[in-house]
Amino acid sequence: MTQPTPCLVVLAGLPGVGKSTLAREVARALGAEWLRVDTIEASLLKAGLARSFETGLAAYVVARDLAEDRLSLAGDVVIDAVNGVEPARTMWRDLARTWGARLCILEVTCPDPVEHRRRVERREAATPPLPSPTWEEVLGREYVPWTEPVLSVDGTRPVAETLPRVLRYCAGQEPAGPA
Repeated sequence: MTQPTPCLVVLAGLPGVGKSTLAREVARALGAEWLRVDTIEASLLKAGLARSFETGLAAYVVARDLAEDRLSLAGDVVIDAVNGVEPARTMWRDLARTWGARLCILEVTCPDPVEHRRRVERREAATPPLPSPTWEEVLGREYVPWTEPVLSVDGTRPVAETLPRVLRYCAGQEPAGPA
């Protein structure tokens, strides 16, 4: 019996652009495992580890290993993280290649800087004890351009409006580009 090709959906974007809102709905629609790096890092902090570069890195590694478990069962996975630098992105590319998964990259943006700042400054800590970043931290965050085609999603648009195109993209029925 041939198993279906699993899908590895990787969301990327700065804090406050709407990644988690979209990731939740994409995972629900696909019946996929939703792996949120912030939730994993918060769990490490709850276990008593001090917040550091290493806890952030460990959260990505845990997400990668959990994603691999799901992909090994031909299940779909949604990764919810900033994914702003090449080492993180390479990790997802390699994982998709290893398991023969379709790699679907969703870059979520908030094109209105006033709205983006409002979202960052008004958001409650979503995953205590991990604090929400400040606007200054968001502005100072490293985020490099992608080297491959991605589906760009405007996080200010209603998810119900963007979700159908995202799902067609994940099914290989839509090209990359703006959503």
